[in-house]
Amino acid sequence: MLTVDLSLQGERLAEVTALAAPADWQAWVQAWLAYLSPNLSPINAYELNLQFISDSAIAAFNRQYRQQNRSTDVLSFAALDNGTLPPAVLEQIPCDLGDIFISVETAQRQCQAHGHTLLEELVWLATHGLLHLLGWDHPDEAHLQEMLSMQQKLLAHIGLQLSSSAYFSEDSATVSFLDT
Repeated sequence: MLTVDLSLQGERLAEVTALAAPADWQAWVQAWLAYLSPNLSPINAYELNLQFISDSAIAAFNRQYRQQNRSTDVLSFAALDNGTLPPAVLEQIPCDLGDIFISVETAQRQCQAHGHTLLEELVWLATHGLLHLLGWDHPDEAHLQEMLSMQQKLLAHIGLQLSSSAYFSEDSATVSFLDT
């Protein structure tokens, strides 16, 4: 059986939990991991930290870790120790996937530009961050389209759909994630 220990944090958490309860976020992440079946944990147990923060906080992370002096929408930091732990240890503890940081302020701007609600944007960005933690990337248009498609599937898996979003407009090549 899949288990997920999700930690929700951040200075903007109260705003986010007013839109969706922590139990909803827990259920969504659990459903996404069940759908993706990452096969990283021999005991099918995972840990994940999801932080909802401000533009200034995410800009500081972006500056420190990516040498980019600007805010962004989502940053993912994969845990590095899982690959180095002995198999016997991994059979006893959850696999730490890492951390996802989402700027609520940037999400607010993007949801207006993309034509959906703040909650839909936050969930969309959470799927994007999760895929990055699992090794997905979008170095070119083909990989970006594959990732966007998987994000749509993950949202559909929990009953959400962004079919009218600017993420999927005919000019989607101009839509870029700020986290690249």
